[in-house]
Amino acid sequence: MEEKKNPNQLNIELNEEVSQGTYSNLAIITHSPAEFVIDFVRIMPGVPKAQVKSRVIVTPEHAKRLMNALKDNIARYESLHGPIKNTDNNGQGPVMPMNFGPAGQA
Repeated sequence: MEEKKNPNQLNIELNEEVSQGTYSNLAIITHSPAEFVIDFVRIMPGVPKAQVKSRVIVTPEHAKRLMNALKDNIARYESLHGPIKNTDNNGQGPVMPMNFGPAGQA
């Protein structure tokens, strides 16, 4: 029996290299009237230079859809695992994810 194909179905391929993902512990977001640019950065302790590991450019409409999808997923995550700890440093700006001092502790 032949399967009916949905003309609105989108097949998405994920190659092996991309499927491994890229770790990022900082995102920098900038925008223009036409687009949002999200740079995903990896900061390593003791290294004074950070590298952008990935850049994603989206339209303002897609940026808003991404924001709503993140809100929805965070709500579902927190309903299963409890609240995510807020690290906004009491209104003093973001807390850097790592200690950049000369010595660290395990």
